[in-house]
Amino acid sequence: MSRQLRLSIYCAAIFLVALLGLPLCNFLAPDFMAQRIGGFTLTWLLLGVLFFPLVWIIAAFFIRKSIDLENAEIREVTARQESPSLHR
Repeated sequence: MSRQLRLSIYCAAIFLVALLGLPLCNFLAPDFMAQRIGGFTLTWLLLGVLFFPLVWIIAAFFIRKSIDLENAEIREVTARQESPSLHR
């Protein structure tokens, strides 16, 4: 359970850094964020083009690691059931 909680907090922290970092960058470095890249300002490139793929990557990472944690839990429970005398 604590491993799942750590994973959740880690993914939430990455999301919050991305979500709150953009307005902070706009406030602290407006000239830098106003530069044009590929026809977009950097702000719009990050917000409109790159933000959703980042969210998908975070979600895919979370799902993959959650499945790994569940499989590890299943292996632990199965090992305890197969050798009950070792775990008493």
